[in-house]
Amino acid sequence: MVLPMALLRTAQNQPMMVELKNGETYSGVLASCDGFMNLHMRDIVCTSRDGERFWKIPECYVRGNSIKYLRLPDEVIDMVKDEPTTRKEIRQQFKGRARGRGGRGGAGGRGGRGRGGGEAAGPGQTRKAEGAAGSAAKKPRA
Repeated sequence: MVLPMALLRTAQNQPMMVELKNGETYSGVLASCDGFMNLHMRDIVCTSRDGERFWKIPECYVRGNSIKYLRLPDEVIDMVKDEPTTRKEIRQQFKGRARGRGGRGGAGGRGGRGRGGGEAAGPGQTRKAEGAAGSAAKKPRA
């Protein structure tokens, strides 16, 4: 089974034809795509919905929800079948690599005890309230 996003990622830098819901077609090279199926294409020939007018466009952006269908070369579909598709295969591919930035907490990490900013109060210590509103309210008037 070939997933649509895997197919699009594999189709990058390959020629393709996109038909929009309004009937216009865009034939060109797929430069990039994102998770919403938005496409960035280069070297496009745009055809009007009636097929009588043509425009050559150096690059364009196609919003994913306006796409009716895509036509890709058969070679792209063959290339996708070679990639791992199941989560287990992907996990095995990345097994043994370093993991992120480390665990939570610790002396070198962010935060401390409680919710406030600054240094955490140790046993038997209290923190002074800081801030313009707090200090202004406590000053006696002259």
